[in-house]
Amino acid sequence: MIWEPNYECLSREDMQSIQLDRLQSVVGNVYNRVPHYTKLFDEHGVKPEDIKHIEDIRKLPFTTKEVLSNNYPYGLFAVPLKEIVRIHSSSGTTGKQKVVGYTKRDIRTWANLIARIATMAGVTDEDIAQICFGYGLFTGGFGLHYGLEKLGAMIVPASTGNTERQITMMQDFGTTVLVSTPSYALYMVEVAEEMGVDTSKLKLKVGLFGAEPCTLNMRKEIERRWNMKVTDNYGMTELGGPGVAGECECGEGMHINEDHFFPEIINPETGEVLGFGETGELVLTSLTREAFPMIRYRTRDITMLIDEPCSCGRSTVRMKKVTGRADDMLIIRGVNVYPSQIETVLLETEGVAPHYQLIVTQHNYMDDLEVQVELSGDNFSGKFKELEELERTLRGKINKALQISVRVKLLEPKSLERTVGKAKRIVDMRPKE
Repeated sequence: MIWEPNYECLSREDMQSIQLDRLQSVVGNVYNRVPHYTKLFDEHGVKPEDIKHIEDIRKLPFTTKEVLSNNYPYGLFAVPLKEIVRIHSSSGTTGKQKVVGYTKRDIRTWANLIARIATMAGVTDEDIAQICFGYGLFTGGFGLHYGLEKLGAMIVPASTGNTERQITMMQDFGTTVLVSTPSYALYMVEVAEEMGVDTSKLKLKVGLFGAEPCTLNMRKEIERRWNMKVTDNYGMTELGGPGVAGECECGEGMHINEDHFFPEIINPETGEVLGFGETGELVLTSLTREAFPMIRYRTRDITMLIDEPCSCGRSTVRMKKVTGRADDMLIIRGVNVYPSQIETVLLETEGVAPHYQLIVTQHNYMDDLEVQVELSGDNFSGKFKELEELERTLRGKINKALQISVRVKLLEPKSLERTVGKAKRIVDMRPKE
């Protein structure tokens, strides 16, 4: 159990004192070590010494996802490369990955944060945790692995795929904690039922789910069919991965690890800071990361903050389940997908026009993305073999850009609806709550 009441149960005044001390340190650090922030702060007329109260964070400019692409790969690192012991990444808006770094201390801090949120969910050192996240540049696999290991749980590093084998491992190893995306958990239970496995006889008790939204209906379905408790956690690669916030057993919002991340809610249109209980875009500042600190990062996630006491005893601010995005990013099987990534591929491919639509559906509880794109009028011949080759080429390019498999459907020229306003690029047909 990683239970730290000296941080998780502080009064608001004491928490803000810690936050201010750490904010002043990180602001001074990025100003002196990261050229992007030096220039940005100077352009906005703010210096590190201007941060005298916690409310002064509002004097600092926002950081957006485009900044990561523009400074690819190491431009936002605040320490020399020799101090970096690990990098992780996720996809970016232009096809470039968002590369983030970790020092030895960052890795230790990350593990501790994961151990905290796992403890909130009810995981102990007597549990056996099966991790069904990929063990690559994606932060989920290694993040949960190190944190649960620190907690003292036994780790089954199953990674992804080979679902029947995953079910067999649950039976053989006595898995009590499942770590995966919620959609994969639903697919797994369907496979288990097809295998004739009585899921009520498995030892599963807790699901630690992340990387994609989990609707209330999806949660209830997972809990019913797996006979276990489902908990949410929140994080993103830009902020070090999972560990920003986690849900306690009370299930009344996710506790933000406030001694490490300062949360704000803003009006996504105006940037105005909103109060507790108001819905808006979540903005986070990392207070303790050495290698890759983020100042007022606009997550684009829509939620609200709750400052009312929680019956679990923790006093940290909680965030409600994310209800949407302030931009057009899609999350497909745990991977961030931007229409602009696909558009870049289409514009570079001869034979297709820049008129497309993304159709998102769900099959066997797994997300499915179909890219529908018009053929170019100048190159449209209608020959089946040529169309088949073009479709195969396009699918390969898009799969490589997104790092997930998609389907491609070629359409006749001018078959997609035209509008005088913003084109409707996304048709999301996944079931809603």
